[in-house]
Amino acid sequence: MRQGPIPGAHGRVRPLSLLGDPVLHAPGAEVTDFGPELAALVEDLFATMYAAHGVGLAANQVGEALRVFVYDCPDDEDERHLGHLVNPRLVETGGVVVRGPEGCLSLPGLEAGTERYDEAVVTGFTVTGAPVTVRGTGFFARCLQHECDHLAGRVYADRLTGRRHRKLMRQVARASWHR
Repeated sequence: MRQGPIPGAHGRVRPLSLLGDPVLHAPGAEVTDFGPELAALVEDLFATMYAAHGVGLAANQVGEALRVFVYDCPDDEDERHLGHLVNPRLVETGGVVVRGPEGCLSLPGLEAGTERYDEAVVTGFTVTGAPVTVRGTGFFARCLQHECDHLAGRVYADRLTGRRHRKLMRQVARASWHR
């Protein structure tokens, strides 16, 4: 039986910021107020992520330039990882670099082979200000790195070069959501 409330159950689904929105390319500000507004933002992030069928979502993807993200993501062994991080820092990456398909709710319907380490460690805080360390492997490590990139003002397309980057940008230009 599930213990505790369902993340996002009291949140509202917010519109997603799409590629081309300046908020996606600006580093997020450090959170200094761990009060009810932050708790509401985390609930909204969960609600929006679930509505969009994602596995992670950063605050700037809903137009909030703050260092916060949520996740509900499996690793390669299909173990579920559920949580949020406030003021996260990617403190360690390791293992092998794997090129795997990567998508993003801010580039809906698109994906590209993106290189990421298969191990990651992120430190940060909970919504109440308690310190936390999250370790990920496989797909979950990819998710952690992807969300930390968002908070630094980067999207996965920024990691692509050459043919892969050109191909993705052609797909973006043809996408119905592109401005």
